[in-house]
Amino acid sequence: MTDRVARRAIPARVRVLVAVVFALAAAALLVAALAGAFDEGPASRAPIPPSPGGASSAPPADEPEEPDEPTTPEPSPSRSTATAADVQVVADGLDVPWGVATLPGGDLLVSLRDSARLVRLATDGERTQVDGPGADELRETTVPDGEGGLLGIAVAGTFATDEHVYVYRTGAEDNAILRGVLDGTTLGPLETIVDGIPKARTHDGGALAFGPDGRLYAGTGDAGAPEDAQDLDSLAGKILRLEPDGSVPDDNPLPGSPVWTSGHRNVQGLGWDPAGRMYASELGQDTFDELNEIVAGASYGWPDVEGAGGAAEGFVDPLVTWTTDEASPSGIAVTADGVYVAALRGERVWRVDLGTLVRGEPATPTVLLDGVGRVRNVVALPDGDLLVVTGSTDGRGDPGEDDDRLLRVRLQVAEVP
Repeated sequence: MTDRVARRAIPARVRVLVAVVFALAAAALLVAALAGAFDEGPASRAPIPPSPGGASSAPPADEPEEPDEPTTPEPSPSRSTATAADVQVVADGLDVPWGVATLPGGDLLVSLRDSARLVRLATDGERTQVDGPGADELRETTVPDGEGGLLGIAVAGTFATDEHVYVYRTGAEDNAILRGVLDGTTLGPLETIVDGIPKARTHDGGALAFGPDGRLYAGTGDAGAPEDAQDLDSLAGKILRLEPDGSVPDDNPLPGSPVWTSGHRNVQGLGWDPAGRMYASELGQDTFDELNEIVAGASYGWPDVEGAGGAAEGFVDPLVTWTTDEASPSGIAVTADGVYVAALRGERVWRVDLGTLVRGEPATPTVLLDGVGRVRNVVALPDGDLLVVTGSTDGRGDPGEDDDRLLRVRLQVAEVP
């Protein structure tokens, strides 16, 4: 049994807004149910993506509707294969590396889970520990335990002007997202932009990434309480969507709530393809791990469903599943040709062909890299290479056989006719 730690509740204003939304939804469902008595089939439970801003885009009745401008369809990526043409060690001897952010100019910022430190790696291989009041605060307030500690790290596309660094860390009472200004290798005082994310020794989530819309996304875990994943009044077992300052975007599915999707067990990887489709990795329990396409407002089934089979109940089925000994997926990297998935227990990097996914065809994952130990993260670098992060502990403090390293992998991609 995993001990649960007390957590802060979602603010009252959010609970009130959520209650109003669900009251209106319940009324709408009642009307639909009465109308459905005259229909031949049952109503669909499929989730409906939100309308941005919640406003109708239809013109007034007394004004002619403007014809839509012709648009050029987004070209579908070709089906392809990929191999690891070259593998080089970028850094080794790290203390449980977890998250990686790419800075302008090519430097890397790496979070170390158990020591609660940040390290800046220059393009020439020079390694410098980040210091300053923010770094001191991280070391003093982070409480590493099992899978918890200093986890995801992200920078926005505006880093060149605002220098903000975002981190996901486990504290004494909860998981929280903080940000501070990074000046070279000095991190300024931290600001908490979201707290109250449930923590436990396992299932802390930790994924943190900026989407193409400029919003900050975070993957959380169920913190050992599976029922919370379906509870929209809890931040556990969710993907959250936030403004960079931590406020809630106006076009989120539930007004005033950061919840973007629900029904997750433990999300540690987020990414987007060139067309803006969002993907997330999902750590299963005993049977299936998942790769999902993320749709606003949807539920992904946990704890009612593990793997496929939930579509008839209104849940979104995964694109790909693995047995838990093949994967236990953590971070992911999405490129123009594929989705690359880090496998902890599987000790490899999986590749899922993007061209196959986009066409809606059954996807068969292939192994890109094997025999490198437990793989914690995969990051797409600006030059087209992948950065692979290996970790020698299993989240419970047990040492592995391989050193904690960063590997640069040069891809060789070939189109399939």
